[in-house]
Amino acid sequence: MELFTPDFGLVFWMFVAFAVLFLLLWKLAWPGILKTVDSRADLIDKGVEYAQRAKEQLDNARAEAKGIIDEARRQQSDMIRESERLKSQLVEQARSEAKDAAQRELDAAKVQIAQQQKEAEHKFRSLVSELALDIAAKVVEDKMKDNSAQSELVNQLLDKIESKN
Repeated sequence: MELFTPDFGLVFWMFVAFAVLFLLLWKLAWPGILKTVDSRADLIDKGVEYAQRAKEQLDNARAEAKGIIDEARRQQSDMIRESERLKSQLVEQARSEAKDAAQRELDAAKVQIAQQQKEAEHKFRSLVSELALDIAAKVVEDKMKDNSAQSELVNQLLDKIESKN
């Protein structure tokens, strides 16, 4: 049991050796260890701070990218609406121009038809009047074969002229 119960001298010298070793380590090694631990803690703190800044920058970049994408989508929808409006306007303008051109063609055709109708009426009247004159000439020629009929016709015409005046 002597192994478990050491003598007072052994305990004393162990305590002295521990105290000397502790003082040596405290004076020589402890500042280096603390300096290394502090530098490591600073490095870790800087790493954490860098990671936080990087996360903030990433979040800002994501928010900015989302804003740019939203703006691009808004501009895209605006452009699509504008192109649809322009398309509708161009189609309406083309329809209007086509309608105007068709109306002008129709009006020109109506004018041409009216002119041709007037020409046809004029030709018809000319033919009818020529025919009537030919018929009248033949009738008058038949009736005017004798002088008494001629005198009677002249007197009738003069009476009509006098009655109109």
